[in-house]
Amino acid sequence: MFISSNFDSGNIDVVSCEIAGDGVGEIQLQIRKDAHSEFYQWFHFRLSGAKDLSCTLKILNAGGAAYPPGFENYRLCYSYDRDSWLRHPTQLEKGVLSFNFKPGYDAVYFAYFAPYSMERHHDLIAKSIQSPLCSHRLLGQSLDGQDLDLLRIALPDQNENKKTCWVIARQHPGESMAQWWMEGCIEQLLEVENPNTIALLETCNIFLVPNLNPDGSRRGHLRTNAAGRNLNREWADPTMEASPEVYLVKQAMNQTGMDLMLDVHGDESLPYCFIAGTEGLSNWNEKKQAQLDFYRTTLAALNPDFQTKKGYPSKAPGQANLTMSTAQMADLHQCLAMTLEMPFKDTTATVDEKFGWSAQRSKQLAHSCLEAIQKYLASGLL
Repeated sequence: MFISSNFDSGNIDVVSCEIAGDGVGEIQLQIRKDAHSEFYQWFHFRLSGAKDLSCTLKILNAGGAAYPPGFENYRLCYSYDRDSWLRHPTQLEKGVLSFNFKPGYDAVYFAYFAPYSMERHHDLIAKSIQSPLCSHRLLGQSLDGQDLDLLRIALPDQNENKKTCWVIARQHPGESMAQWWMEGCIEQLLEVENPNTIALLETCNIFLVPNLNPDGSRRGHLRTNAAGRNLNREWADPTMEASPEVYLVKQAMNQTGMDLMLDVHGDESLPYCFIAGTEGLSNWNEKKQAQLDFYRTTLAALNPDFQTKKGYPSKAPGQANLTMSTAQMADLHQCLAMTLEMPFKDTTATVDEKFGWSAQRSKQLAHSCLEAIQKYLASGLL
């Protein structure tokens, strides 16, 4: 038997890996911390040489992870072909996450959620810019020297009265469902025969950052960039030395302005899809609340996976954290800015026993989010 993780987004350390006297594979593991940080929870590794062998795998430091409740009632993802990711039950006891598994093939991959590799990211960018609706701008490089990509999707007309919408994803690299969502979003926006897409693009131009944290993604981090910075706490005063990703994206946003912003994330613990608003802004008012309520209720009507009853508690006016992307940009541009959260586990009302919350459901939710944006822009609430 052998455990490996020296690949894109791989993360695990091996404590022991052996076959016990009773013929059972016993494997003890630990998740590595993000570089220069105490955050950890994302894992992604391969088990080789254990076909038809009953194995017990234990992640010894799960109890000290960033969000231990995220491992309660959790089913991890596994795949043989790295395309279809199924779910498998785990147990969390005394801080140890364990599961029993008997591989049916010579190698099997395990991950906290279905991974989205940087190679797939590059394929997504390359495919997207072949559309006449899509243009690309290289904003700059990350600390590890990776490209930071910006896509603009718009109809080829000269209408200067359109609204400007920004969508960003994967500030937290371990939240790979955010980039699966982004893949679904881009695919939908480039469907030129889709009437919903045309109706939306007749109203606005859309700017997308499919992966705002390429270094953390490749390194297998949960939450931070190469410098150990949580990018969604860098928006008040980003620097090229510590958080060039935020500095460059914020600069581009301020150049274009914005009328709507959506920041796409995943939540480790809560088994729901929900939206967090910016109610904590000091100038929050009835109009802003009506805008947020319209988008939430519209999205809930479009997609049964999304709901409005559960989520983060709203902050009181004046208590907004302006180091976070949506609060910062809503304050600067006086627009509707929202954080979309999806679960690592599954939604309680629409359970999928085989796949749980998945890449495909993330992509489908993106389609609904775009339709909700179109309806919001047409509502007259701006």
